[in-house]
Amino acid sequence: MKKLFAKMDKWLIVLMLIYSIFGLIMIFSASSVSTVLRYNVPQYHFFIRQAIFLVASFLIGILIIIRIPTSKYKYFNPFLIIGIIVALVGLFLYGRITNNARSWYDIGPFALQPSEFAKSILIIFLATSYSRLEKMKTKNIYLFLFPVIISFIIAILIGLQPDLGTALIILGMTFFIFISIPYVKQNIIKVLKIGVIGIIVALLALLYSGTEILNSRQLKRFEFQNPCSRYTEDTGYQVCNGFIAIHNGGLFGVGLGNSSQKYLYLPESHTDFIFPIIVEEWGVVVGILLVIGYMIMLYRILKIAREGENLRLSILAYGVFLYLLLHILINMMGILALIPLTGVPLPLLSYGGSFTVNVILMLFMVERVSIENKTIKAKKEMASITG
Repeated sequence: MKKLFAKMDKWLIVLMLIYSIFGLIMIFSASSVSTVLRYNVPQYHFFIRQAIFLVASFLIGILIIIRIPTSKYKYFNPFLIIGIIVALVGLFLYGRITNNARSWYDIGPFALQPSEFAKSILIIFLATSYSRLEKMKTKNIYLFLFPVIISFIIAILIGLQPDLGTALIILGMTFFIFISIPYVKQNIIKVLKIGVIGIIVALLALLYSGTEILNSRQLKRFEFQNPCSRYTEDTGYQVCNGFIAIHNGGLFGVGLGNSSQKYLYLPESHTDFIFPIIVEEWGVVVGILLVIGYMIMLYRILKIAREGENLRLSILAYGVFLYLLLHILINMMGILALIPLTGVPLPLLSYGGSFTVNVILMLFMVERVSIENKTIKAKKEMASITG
């Protein structure tokens, strides 16, 4: 274990711990009122559950994820892809509806959200698929499009729940990973032609099928500017209260536990809207420090991706970079009314079992990539010396 730890990225581990602990504290603070008044459960309900998710995630990450060579992923990847598609289809029959979306399975006292794990499974699928195609030295561009089609199918299944935020994240991750592939870069014009034809065919199919792409509730989300002018409406109430929380906090905040907006003004104060509560209690200064911390975390992950000793390792780390970046951007731009609100949580700070577990396991996978990068590099250096 010591040898593995020595090859891990220390900055990433430290930031994981800091954000997980700080997030746990803020989940308790943000939910301490709503647990009793809205959910009719004990005050520590979400705090205890989040602590369980964190401990379980770190144990799995330390004991399993960083010990499994990424070369082994190819053996269980097909089962994961089939499993996640079956799980997403099964939601339409057995899923629980929450916030107008059928996205969860009830498993005893906990709820499982398959769409969260779809993100990590797709990162692994794309990494192993494109690594195999690179080794095959294939020149068939359509083989490179097959993983994209699988991602598109999964995004559609998630969008139909409906969960457009997660569907967009999956499409965004897939697109940027796809265009980063060396062979795709070399044939970008051909790929663009195929892509344009595919989009036209898809649009025509939708137009003639008579399918409603967005329902009236989803269309209302595009009324996102000037939320306080629509305070009494669903499209403005939550974001405007987020603005009020940020304004109340000023530079240094009103103090831990002293937020006024968590008194049922912000319905999702411990999940999607935890950042305004953090700023209200700790101030804009701490909010900026958290953003800087995220930037450092993303930089370390991107650095590991760029140092990837093979395509598989690079895509695994780059996929996690995109996953976190898109979550952070969509969440913060949504609460600042820069884009429509999509209900996307903030990594390591927002409450959420499936989301928390998935984020931490993905970060440990990046640490495994760091370990393999350094191991392969050391072997190459030793071979050059002895050879």
